[in-house]
Amino acid sequence: MNSDFRRLWISSGVSGIGSWLLVVALPVQVFTLTGSAAATGLTLALEALPPLLLGPWAGALLDRWDLSRALWIADLVSAAAVAAILFAGHCIWLIFLAVLVENAATTVFRPASRALIPAVVGTGPELAKANAITATTASAIRLAAPPLGALLLAGPGMTTVLIIDIASYLLSAAIISTIRAYPRTASGGVRPGIQYVVRHRALRGVLLGQTLFLTANAGLTALLVPFTVERLHAPGATIGYLISGLGAGYLLGAALSSKAQSWLGIRELLATTQLATAAAFFFLVNAPNVATAIGAAVLIGLPGSILLITAETAIQRTAPPDMLARIGALFFAADSLALIIGALAAPAATLLIGLPTTLNALAGFAVIAGALTLLAVPSHPAAFTRKPQPQPRRTELGS
Repeated sequence: MNSDFRRLWISSGVSGIGSWLLVVALPVQVFTLTGSAAATGLTLALEALPPLLLGPWAGALLDRWDLSRALWIADLVSAAAVAAILFAGHCIWLIFLAVLVENAATTVFRPASRALIPAVVGTGPELAKANAITATTASAIRLAAPPLGALLLAGPGMTTVLIIDIASYLLSAAIISTIRAYPRTASGGVRPGIQYVVRHRALRGVLLGQTLFLTANAGLTALLVPFTVERLHAPGATIGYLISGLGAGYLLGAALSSKAQSWLGIRELLATTQLATAAAFFFLVNAPNVATAIGAAVLIGLPGSILLITAETAIQRTAPPDMLARIGALFFAADSLALIIGALAAPAATLLIGLPTTLNALAGFAVIAGALTLLAVPSHPAAFTRKPQPQPRRTELGS
């Protein structure tokens, strides 16, 4: 394993443990303080706002900045933001502000990490393996950390969760700081990345299908705590066990992802996993008890993991190296737009048509996303290649 990739992999695992503890604790904390599904949805929306508003510009800067330095600075900012939550107490607006700052740092971290992996391992077979290893580790953490977060929340409490998260960010920053510099020499702003995606049929199709699918996913996520409390009649902390089941499915999917990419083309694999995940959504939202819901979460995670790894690898191989951070940030901005729409629209829909109908409607929305992917993404493998960039005109005398 490449030594720089090993450091990046370890640091991602370390910070991921703390982050997943907070994923469980923060929505429960907000729901406990406010008793409002809308406030929980607003928390998710605030997480998505920085990538949407700042992401494309952050990507343009990252394409001409040292990626490893950007990563450890982002970790330090995230640690400071979580520390603010630690001292916020019952002040909900300060919690919301800290969520904004932490996710502004994540807006830098995610496209930088996506661009750094191919810079470290290349774009050949090692790239798919690196993405699979990263996804497997993330899935294992997703499996173990949520129930731990639920136990910590029910036992020592929110303060312990926050301290662990702060420590994980600080340790991650220390590890990343030992990765050698990967300077960037790209030029230009946000527009070239947007233009490239608009003109590239394969990237454009993936963007449309994934955005629609993630809108449905965000709506279900926003309603997960109310679903657990009102439909399953379980404590809010039970969400940790559902997320753990999702992690088990992700772990299985990550192990199968390399094989799956050899069985089906990219379009077929994206659409198949979207439709399979949608079917599992229906199973989850109609589960009669917690045990069945956990089983449904496993079934969501398995195709969901393959879907995310396939999309990630396709973007990394298709985007030009000097625009990878910009294009990656554009995809993350679209993800964030989907998260905001889903997180705000789903709770509003429950007021109009009720929780059960809204949950099933969101699962149906994911089916539409799979159909859109089949229509919008080309099937030929050559479609997932980098388009040649126009060369500057020669201006020398005699040319």
